[in-house]
Amino acid sequence: MHQQHLPLLEALRDCAQRAHAPFYTPGHKRGQGIPAPMRELLGDRPFLADLPELPELDNLFAPEGAILQAQELAADLFGAAQTWFLANGSTCGIEAAVLATCGPGDTLILPRNCHQAAIAALVLSGAMPVFVQPDYDPDWGIAHGVSPGAIATALAQHPDATAVMLIYPTYYGACGDIGAIAQLAHQRGIPLIVDEAHGAHFAFHPDFPTPSLAAGADIVVQSTHKVLGAMTQASMLHCRGDRVDPSRLSRALRLVQSTSPSYLLLASLDAARWQLAQQGPDLMQHTLDLAAIARTQLAQLPGLRLLTAAHACTPGFIALDPTRLTVDVSGLGLSGFAADEILHTQLGVTAELPGLTHLSFILSLGNTLADIEQLVAGFRALAQTVQPADGLAAGEFKRVGAGFPWNAIEVEQSQSPRAAFLANSEVVALEQAGDRLSAETVCPYPPGIPLLIPGERISRGALQLLKAVLEQGGTVTGLVGEQGLRVVQRNG
Repeated sequence: MHQQHLPLLEALRDCAQRAHAPFYTPGHKRGQGIPAPMRELLGDRPFLADLPELPELDNLFAPEGAILQAQELAADLFGAAQTWFLANGSTCGIEAAVLATCGPGDTLILPRNCHQAAIAALVLSGAMPVFVQPDYDPDWGIAHGVSPGAIATALAQHPDATAVMLIYPTYYGACGDIGAIAQLAHQRGIPLIVDEAHGAHFAFHPDFPTPSLAAGADIVVQSTHKVLGAMTQASMLHCRGDRVDPSRLSRALRLVQSTSPSYLLLASLDAARWQLAQQGPDLMQHTLDLAAIARTQLAQLPGLRLLTAAHACTPGFIALDPTRLTVDVSGLGLSGFAADEILHTQLGVTAELPGLTHLSFILSLGNTLADIEQLVAGFRALAQTVQPADGLAAGEFKRVGAGFPWNAIEVEQSQSPRAAFLANSEVVALEQAGDRLSAETVCPYPPGIPLLIPGERISRGALQLLKAVLEQGGTVTGLVGEQGLRVVQRNG
């Protein structure tokens, strides 16, 4: 196809430049009514293009013109049969993928370290989860991907499963054997859904892990904004093969996307696709070169170690995205949280994700050599100036990280996530939550694996783990206040 074309961006540009009296939404009327502080921050130009579904701009939910052409170009470039633009982030794409493949009572096999969007999809669809534990590295305190063997066991135990979902890559860049898992799903005649939010760049350089679509995935959801050039919240959903009904995907997206999508976001997807078509391999090579510089220089600093491809030694971790840097700082006597605060507030370096013993950084086509120099200088200053923590020494950090028995906690799904989420609920203290049914998704960091989801019975082990994470400086999402859990009422 003619990948140099920009059908949606050009249509938006023409509408923004056309002089006319606007008697349609949004209320600021092409920037004339924008509050002064917003104008001072952004100027007038972005608001000229903040337009609704004018005839020239097509309709996201029934595209026939510029949006359809832009989506077809994206499908051609990424290797999909059909592509949908998402203005509600990858969250809505994951929700739509589950809604398009699972109904009430259907079984979805998915990893325990899934994104919270997958839990929301279970609530919306009424599907029942079968969670597969990811390979866990206690030395790093990181959950990787799930192994083909674990998926094979789940499929054998649940032959009625209607779909399999994977995360590929993980937040830390770890990739499992997606090709083998695709074959297992397809042998059962069911689709493989892949949350590839952090892997939209894989198709554009041979040094990256295999893209999900090339490995046989049926539905792939990508956060184009996370690692490529689109605006925040702009994502794509790709589909191929005959195991998923495209019309059902379109219907599901109409449920979870805004009826007033931002054309700035949609046009940024068109532009990001164009950028990759014109310069993708060169931009990716530049990013890989910067990552190599960062890795080489950080590895020479005392007290640091980096997650590398050499650590890819489990079935759930066979490849690593080299542009994702995870740096263990426990050798400095600092927690990842403390190091993150110093780097961010004092040294001008901001990580993507801090953990108990490490920090993760995303390198992308937007980074520069100056960024890398500041990153290395920040860690050099950190290594030269910090003193061992008053609390835990480096060895103690590792002991604590290894001591959380993530995979040993038994999970009992007593209600569907949907039923528990919709049930009457109440808040109780952690000490009183034992044997109750969770009404909320509770996720401790580290390692970022949901410990409880709606409908699961709260075990003694889960409560012990929550307390240990909080005591050691970790964070827990889904709590009410500092020590409260939302549970299903006993008569609910």
